[in-house]
Amino acid sequence: MSFLTIFSVLQADAEAATQVQGGGLNMILMLVAIFAVMYFFMIRPQQKKQKELQKFRNELKKGDKVVTLGGIYGTVEEINADKVMMRIDTNTKIRVARNSLVKDFSEN
Repeated sequence: MSFLTIFSVLQADAEAATQVQGGGLNMILMLVAIFAVMYFFMIRPQQKKQKELQKFRNELKKGDKVVTLGGIYGTVEEINADKVMMRIDTNTKIRVARNSLVKDFSEN
């Protein structure tokens, strides 16, 4: 083989290696961009919603109107560490877990 043939083969291999490396960098940048979009449109809003819900549950007080996960509407009568006594009718009270309270409808 001549020197020119060997040089052209080595040059072609170098160009192919450069193209593969560039493709890998593009793939990494694309994955980072996808993760950033997922974070700002899915993960971050969900975390914000969870913080607001936890704040609502921690700031419960007697007389607050609430809704449970099961759809029971009532008024808070008594609050313990992890349980809440709710009045759902004139003479009807139920005890529910604080984590089952999801919404304050008194503002609506």
